[in-house]
Amino acid sequence: MKKIIAFAFFAITLNSFGQSETKFGKIDSLLNYLASNNKFMGSVAIQESDNIVFEKSYGFADVKNKIKANSETRYKIGSITKMFTSVVIFQLAEEKKLTLDTKLSKFFPSIKNSENISIANLLEHSSGIYSFTNDADYHEYAKLPKTRAELMKKIKAGQPAFQPKEKAEYSNSNFVLLGWIIEDLTKKSYEENINSRIIQKIGLKNTGFSSGAKNEAISYHLNGKNWEAADKEDMSIPGGAGAILSSASDLTKFIDALFAGKLLTQPSLLTMTTIEKGFGKGIFMMPFGERKFFGHTGGIENFSSTLGFYPKEKLSISLLDNGQGGYGMNDIMIGILSIYYKMPYRFPNVKTVDVAVSTLKKYEGTYAAANFPMKISIKEQNAVLICQATGQESFPLNSLSETKFSFDPAGLELVFSENAMTILQGGQEFKLTKEK
Repeated sequence: MKKIIAFAFFAITLNSFGQSETKFGKIDSLLNYLASNNKFMGSVAIQESDNIVFEKSYGFADVKNKIKANSETRYKIGSITKMFTSVVIFQLAEEKKLTLDTKLSKFFPSIKNSENISIANLLEHSSGIYSFTNDADYHEYAKLPKTRAELMKKIKAGQPAFQPKEKAEYSNSNFVLLGWIIEDLTKKSYEENINSRIIQKIGLKNTGFSSGAKNEAISYHLNGKNWEAADKEDMSIPGGAGAILSSASDLTKFIDALFAGKLLTQPSLLTMTTIEKGFGKGIFMMPFGERKFFGHTGGIENFSSTLGFYPKEKLSISLLDNGQGGYGMNDIMIGILSIYYKMPYRFPNVKTVDVAVSTLKKYEGTYAAANFPMKISIKEQNAVLICQATGQESFPLNSLSETKFSFDPAGLELVFSENAMTILQGGQEFKLTKEK
């Protein structure tokens, strides 16, 4: 279960491409292009009010058995599960079974600071409870089934990251605890609550729990040019933080029903979507230009997922993948939404040329120039060049030739020569030399 933060859409204006296709035809062309270059494998759905206007799947749900993904393929949605958990908590509050001010100590008094942590703090990540998924051993820990007692021990072992209400910081532990609170209050399993309170209530057909279920996708990572199955997490662990599987269109139906008042009253929805310290209560704000979407992202194993809703237009969009091949979910969503809103957009250059590791190693080092404000660090990692500017996040470069590399989301090209590197971006050119 990966740490997931609020997903952000950032509009990028690029040169437009052919205008003969419809916008949905262009979206299909983009995703086919990415899929054919091993940069995407998954499903997408776009819903306008009650109508699914675009839905398509790309690649395989099961590569080994050559089972293609389709509209009924179920993906592990990771932290989008938190939206489902939040809905049930608000339903229980409407039923007067708890309030958002109810303290965690009523349920789990042995957790540090529980007497000062409210249900609201759990929902909005302001509890200070350490996220056990941040542990260095989590990858191995997650491979085998765990009981509630074992998970509780793991959560309690972490020292508080901060005092309750001091700030907000994403923690999967919050929603695992909320899942248990749902079970203790209702005397039913988390799964039974999701089934009766959401799935059956609004008629979702391909939403449920793992594992080995019909139409379930497997997640993959790209090893060179081949998809290899990723390690699995045991689904006894994520619970209310990330245990649900769903299809693309089921998710758009879910978020549309939520904002249409079919699951919560309007006062509850308003409270859920009020953003404080960067978080709503089980939901995020996700901007795309001037448009403000609400929704969540998810990541578990090698699955990634995004679900968003734009209230003004009653537009729902869901993007699920089980194999990205190094091209980010954010970049794919930028493309889809840019095309949907008829903004200028061109396809990214994702075609990759194989370059020998020995050649990549020659480019390693730190590059600088008097007229350039930052130093640029270049490293080879798993046969890919990784670029990092001073004070910024690192990112992978796409090899266009033995000397030219790109990072398309930023419109960046790097050209290497003997102990030098030329940066091309936005019509500007900077020549940096390698430090000795």
